[in-house]
Amino acid sequence: MKHPDHFQGRRAFLSNTLKIAGGYTFLTHLPLKAQAFSPVSYTVQDVIDLVLKEGRLDPLNDTVDTLKSGKGNQKVTGIITTMFTTLPVMEAAIKQGANFIIAHEPTFYNHKDELDWVADNKVALRKKEFLEKQGIAVWRFHDYCHRMKPDMISHGVAKEAGWLDYQAEDQISFQIPAMHLDQIARHLKARLQIQQLRVIGDMKQRCSALAILPGAWGGQRHVETVEKRDPDVLIVGELSEWETAEYIRDRRAQGKKTALIVLGHAVSEEPGMKYFAEWLRPKLPGVMVRHQPSGSPFTWI
Repeated sequence: MKHPDHFQGRRAFLSNTLKIAGGYTFLTHLPLKAQAFSPVSYTVQDVIDLVLKEGRLDPLNDTVDTLKSGKGNQKVTGIITTMFTTLPVMEAAIKQGANFIIAHEPTFYNHKDELDWVADNKVALRKKEFLEKQGIAVWRFHDYCHRMKPDMISHGVAKEAGWLDYQAEDQISFQIPAMHLDQIARHLKARLQIQQLRVIGDMKQRCSALAILPGAWGGQRHVETVEKRDPDVLIVGELSEWETAEYIRDRRAQGKKTALIVLGHAVSEEPGMKYFAEWLRPKLPGVMVRHQPSGSPFTWI
């Protein structure tokens, strides 16, 4: 004969099992956004504070790294890192149940994200309304990103290119095994998944000393870098054609061999934001952190 305590224990077990099963059924029928909440609840400001703390960064008083949408006390359901907060990126975030986008570049088409930069900019206003309606917070991660040690963007590009072992301490200079200029261009296209590059130089010139400046450093910094380091190849994200390109053209006409490779702005820094997601993910256990490339806006014909 079973002891009475056995039956009581069994009834309790069955009761608890049913409660758990019922709770599981309820959770599986919740909308995607509700399911995305992590066991540990983080707000947008919690995540920002964590990035600054883990990155050993002092808060900046004058910075473009501010919230462009959403509020600091907003609960985070998931995080998407990207270069630009494009409509496809926003749609991908919604589909994946993420309500926090961390973007490297502006949301509203100017450095300070000023909505009145151009009066009555309907595209910018509609974008803002869409973000608010969908409850998506957007934080720009630019100034802090470049103050990380190592610089997140430069490290991410070197990592994606497979050149970390050849990167100097300044993160700009590289000494790779010698190869032809066209081989370097093809290598970057394949590793960084870039559709098209622009090049100035002799495609069969053998090169080993590189200077890589992803993003938009500006013509003055491009020229200063070449004058100081005298690389075989200057690799940039974007440029003003009447500055850097003309300088390289004249430099080559004067007998120097410095070549130029133009990657494109978004695709040149995208590996850095991909690396940032890899860096952030283990620091937020239970929170979905994914990278969503914004890609190049151009079609090549």
